Amino acid sequence: MRKFVDYASRKVKVDYISSPEVNLLRSISTQFKPRKTKIFFRFLGRDDIEPSTNQTYGLLLKKLTFIKSFASGILVPKFYIWPVDGSLYLQPHTSVALDAHKEGLEVFASDFANDVPFAYNFSYDPVAECLSFINNGNFSVDGVLSDFPVTPSLIASLIWMEMVLDMVPHILFSVLAAAKALVISHEGASGDYPGCTDLAYAKAISDGVDILDCPVQMTKDGIPFCLASINLMDGTTVAQSPFSNLTTTVPELQADNGIFSFSLTWNQVQSLKPAVSNPEMEYSLFRNPKFRYSGKLLTLSEFLALANNATSVSGVLIGIENASYLAEKQGLSVTDAVLDALSRAVIRQTRAMILSSNSSVLKNIKERSNYELVYEVDENIRDALNSAIMDIKEFTHSVVINKDSIFPRNAAYLTGATDVVPKLQASNLSVYVQLFSNEIQSQAWDFFSDPYLEINTFVERAQVNGVITDFPATATRYRRNRCLGLGDKTPPYMNPVEPAEAPNPVLTDSDVIEPPLPSVVKPSTNGTGNNGPAAAATPPNGQHKVVLHIFLSTLAILLSTLQPLL
Repeated sequence: MRKFVDYASRKVKVDYISSPEVNLLRSISTQFKPRKTKIFFRFLGRDDIEPSTNQTYGLLLKKLTFIKSFASGILVPKFYIWPVDGSLYLQPHTSVALDAHKEGLEVFASDFANDVPFAYNFSYDPVAECLSFINNGNFSVDGVLSDFPVTPSLIASLIWMEMVLDMVPHILFSVLAAAKALVISHEGASGDYPGCTDLAYAKAISDGVDILDCPVQMTKDGIPFCLASINLMDGTTVAQSPFSNLTTTVPELQADNGIFSFSLTWNQVQSLKPAVSNPEMEYSLFRNPKFRYSGKLLTLSEFLALANNATSVSGVLIGIENASYLAEKQGLSVTDAVLDALSRAVIRQTRAMILSSNSSVLKNIKERSNYELVYEVDENIRDALNSAIMDIKEFTHSVVINKDSIFPRNAAYLTGATDVVPKLQASNLSVYVQLFSNEIQSQAWDFFSDPYLEINTFVERAQVNGVITDFPATATRYRRNRCLGLGDKTPPYMNPVEPAEAPNPVLTDSDVIEPPLPSVVKPSTNGTGNNGPAAAATPPNGQHKVVLHIFLSTLAILLSTLQPLL
């Protein structure tokens, strides 16, 4: 190995050499100048034995002065610095980085990956995890090793922006907010707390969300409150409550049984515990389990008061669904309840938006108010007829569409891009896209399990006007990246993803059409037939089978390349 290192360093510039073996590093440390090539001692598991000293790596961690005698730095698994308990929550950080820096050693942290479980404290945000090792106010590592280099590449520009925001937060943030797409919450910060609770809304506000949302449901006594589903079984513990006997089937709302909000009074709803949503539970990706039943639900009036007191929030988005059923079957007018609550509230925000997937609701609201109306297209589309767009313009100002309506997916890979966004925007309709989540299963593989790369592609390539997200902190942190808007100078890691071509070829006429069968010709006695030697058959795709020849040629090249090493 020493000979290999010597040979390799003569052929190429080597910036770093790391090894978990003390004797190897000691034997080569004198032949490299630290300014050109840095030697790093790599720590393995705390209880693993280092073969040269026959000591555990945990014990060697206490001998940093000894390591300094032959190394420029240490490379340690990230849990050496930020331990994580068995429940996947962070423990207090250790002094490893500080101790190593006192000895004059650089510190690199390893084992960063976007698609493996890490602490719930980071809300499935790999950039947030990296930042915690670099910009936490107590210590900073000098580098990280990641399976997904695009993610830590964002860190330097984000750190710079975080430092500037600490100095001039209000001025600079307002400029950036105006320059980029809106960040709209989905049930508040429902990726961190049960949706539509005081905790979820408080987190969304502290995360810097622009538009705070409230999907409205109605109680038996006519109180509008915030909850994603009219079925209380979807967002509360009602199934384990004294009201579990209220289960019923309402075909107009859903095929399965449910316990619906209009079956309980507001006092009864208040007695329920809210429950965090886990949309990727089948992949064992759970959301903040320590707080899965925390917080309290809010009435629409309480929500409006909360949003009004949040100076950083620029607007509210009120969702209305199932209005026809509630009016005809339950004698409840959700539209009246929403308009009444809005009229009673002191709306400081510049925007009060009302969202619905029912055009009849928006038309009704338009006749009675001047609020900004948002039409939700609740299915994936690949195009929109001009006539349909003109119909939409008659009752709404903007449209919400799904991610797949912009970048369709097949087998979790992007397969192309539609023209839906530019067509809607050409008719002066703003386009908001949903739903952005940090869990990797919610993203196409093209984004390398990085939620920032996904948001960047929709904002920079599709030019959407806003994103609706369970994790507002991720979207607002993305927007603060100083590499945005650099044009031709944009670094590669901030370029939007281009959907790849389909992996399989298109079936063409030439693959199907073949010449007619030839006439039967009896072979001659010499076995060559009347036409001489038989020609080699050409496959339909026009490619001859030369695999063996390629393999032999490649093998010869490989052997000649390895000869100097052998």
